[in-house]
Amino acid sequence: MSSPPHEPSAIGSDELAAAIGADRALMLQQVRADIRPAFEALWAIDAAMADVVARATQPALGAIKLAWWREQLEALDSGAPPAEPRLDAAARHLLPRGISGADLAGLEPGWAALLDEQVAADRIAKRGALLFRLAARLLGGEDERIGDAGALYALVSVGRRGVPELMTVAAEPARRLARHRFARPLRVLSALARLAARDLASGAPFEPEGTPPRLAAMLRHRFSGVVTRGD
Repeated sequence: MSSPPHEPSAIGSDELAAAIGADRALMLQQVRADIRPAFEALWAIDAAMADVVARATQPALGAIKLAWWREQLEALDSGAPPAEPRLDAAARHLLPRGISGADLAGLEPGWAALLDEQVAADRIAKRGALLFRLAARLLGGEDERIGDAGALYALVSVGRRGVPELMTVAAEPARRLARHRFARPLRVLSALARLAARDLASGAPFEPEGTPPRLAAMLRHRFSGVVTRGD
C-alpha cells in the first residue's frame, strides 16, 4: 500500500531546509509521510528559537523575543494560535499527537542560555534531550537513552557553530551511549546523534551538513542502531 500524501509544509520546502539545517532536512526525507508534517512543525519551532538567538544584536532583545515564543506556545493549550505559520502548524500537527504547547515551550530555556555571558551547557543538553523525547513520541518509540542522544546532538550542533567548549561537555552523553543500540523505529532520529558523534570524533574543521558522507553515515546507522561504539 502506498504512503498517504505528504501534506505541504507551513513554509516552503527550501525555506524549511534552510531554517532547520541540512542534516535535519535529510532526516525528514526518511520519516514516514504520515508523521512528516508533525516533525516539520517540531523542527520549525526549535529552529525559530535558534533564529532569534542567531539574529540577536542585544541579548536583552533576544530574550524578549524568546519569551514571546514561550508564551505563545504555552497559550496553544488554551486557545487558537495567532496568525503565525509555525505556531499554526504546531497546533494542527503536534497538539493532536499529545505534544502540548507547554512541552514545546520547554525548549526555550536551552536557547536562552546562549544569550548569557556564561553559556550553561546543562540547559543546552536539556533542550536536546527534550527535543528528542518529543520526536520519539511522534515515532511511537521509547528508549531510556534517547535523552542522551538528544543532549549529544544539541551540544555538538551548537558547539560546531561557535561554542567549542560544548564539545568537551558532549563527551559525557557520548560515553553513556557507548554500544547502546536503538530500536529500529527510533533510528531515523538517533541517526542525528550518530552524526554528532562523528563530529565529536573528527573535531574541527567539521564537514558541511547534508553532504553525501553524512547521508551515508545516517543510512549505516539505520542498520546498526549504534551511535558510538566507545572505542
